[in-house]
Amino acid sequence: VFDKIAQKVTVNSGFELLKKLKEWSELNINQETLFCTIDVVDLYTMIPQVEGVLSLKKMLDYLNLKQINGLKLETIIRLSRFVMQNNYFSYDGQFYHQIRGGSMGSPLTLTVANCYMFFFKQQIIKQIKYSGGLYFRYIDDIFITINWPARHLLKQIERWNKFDENIKLNANIGSSTNFLDLYIENQDGILFTK
Repeated sequence: VFDKIAQKVTVNSGFELLKKLKEWSELNINQETLFCTIDVVDLYTMIPQVEGVLSLKKMLDYLNLKQINGLKLETIIRLSRFVMQNNYFSYDGQFYHQIRGGSMGSPLTLTVANCYMFFFKQQIIKQIKYSGGLYFRYIDDIFITINWPARHLLKQIERWNKFDENIKLNANIGSSTNFLDLYIENQDGILFTK
């Protein structure tokens, strides 16, 4: 369900990103084009449980769904809340109750994180697209290419970091970058990848 709505700004492989990047660069790349990779710090463990489940509900409402696979939305939300608020783990012989975020590797945590980030990133996407840039996300990694001065991009990232106290963005900006399994470089206005 989530994949349908996010497919325009989400990639699942380096190959998929490369295809879209080559298409964009044919008309937009120049000598000053920057590449920016952003890591969402500790995404799974930083999403607040209540707000995370609310973002799932907001997504389901946004999609105007009444039920999924025979389950009513109210049931899905109640079960999601129960799972998110009842994560336990063992460390060094002690049991702990996870009170923030969700467990790594849980399909529900991934879905909740995707919904939470979907609403978080809307202002960023609008700003990048309006400026003629390119934005894609793969789980907790973001790729941006844009024709802005580096200082302006840094200033925007600082601003984005103030959108939500639970989401912290660590960025790398330059004329070359690594993202997923790709090396990407701007060689004097020509896209180079390997």
